[in-house]
Amino acid sequence: MQAWRVHRNGEPSEVMRLEETDRPTPGDGQVLLKVLAANINFPDALLCRGQYQVRPPLPFTPGVEICGETQDGRRVLATPALPDGGLAEYVVADEAALLPAPDALDDAEAAALHVGYQTGWFGLHRRAHLQAGETLLVHAAAGGVGSAAVQLGKAAGARVVGVVGGPEKAKTAHELGCDLVIDRRSDDIVAAVKEFTGGHGADVVYDPVGGDAYARSVKCIAFEGRVIVVGFASGVIPTPALNHALVKNYSVLGLHWGLYNTKDPAAVRACHRELTTLAAQGVIKPLISERVALDGAAAAVQRVADGTSTGRIVVLPGGAR
Repeated sequence: MQAWRVHRNGEPSEVMRLEETDRPTPGDGQVLLKVLAANINFPDALLCRGQYQVRPPLPFTPGVEICGETQDGRRVLATPALPDGGLAEYVVADEAALLPAPDALDDAEAAALHVGYQTGWFGLHRRAHLQAGETLLVHAAAGGVGSAAVQLGKAAGARVVGVVGGPEKAKTAHELGCDLVIDRRSDDIVAAVKEFTGGHGADVVYDPVGGDAYARSVKCIAFEGRVIVVGFASGVIPTPALNHALVKNYSVLGLHWGLYNTKDPAAVRACHRELTTLAAQGVIKPLISERVALDGAAAAVQRVADGTSTGRIVVLPGGAR
């Protein structure tokens, strides 16, 4: 089969190589899956760079989530076991962790429903307890992680403020349903949030960026506000001033969704049922900006790494679907 392999760490476009390799062999409790669609995530770029919290042995195949087909023809969502990730024609995955692909979504959309939307749901509901009528501030609102949070925030009845970089991404954020869109390149985030909320501030902040995004967020956070720390796409890990959190009476909440797979797998399955229902109702629908063939995966991972993509880029090993 064909699979993308990384033999040394570096930029995705430089270190990913498409190679012929043997199909992975399932171990105890695992199943072999044909990859129908593999969604590209920012962690795939970090894996290539050797900067992710998990560092698989070299060589490895990136790709942390897929929509796949079992040998008996079922469409499922899976997080393949590294070092044999999803940017390949076949993967193995733990059978107990497989989730049924929603009928309302095609292969590419289904592949993009899993990690990003689970992260958004757990962040907004389990960690921050977002309430209808509250103001949700989402950084990188036109990206894969941010667009999921925007849709989930609107589904929860929140007023959603989306922060983006540039006019094209601003247009995408408006189309996603943001009540206010802020272009961080030209607008004052703090002033815009305070004006929009009448001085109240953002009740919940969803931050997959870190760096300056975090710094500006805590300047416009509401009384009893909650900042959800999802990731550090900017490359800068903030150092929270705890005295500031004390004086302004807000909370900083970390979210590592992957831990729920081992600590509370029943909650992951319950969340998937909720997401499947929302997808069936048309309330959420992954934003797929590009569907690329397997041979275009390295360039696609690089676009995600560079922050030039909107929504999700999905790799389709068997052709467009």
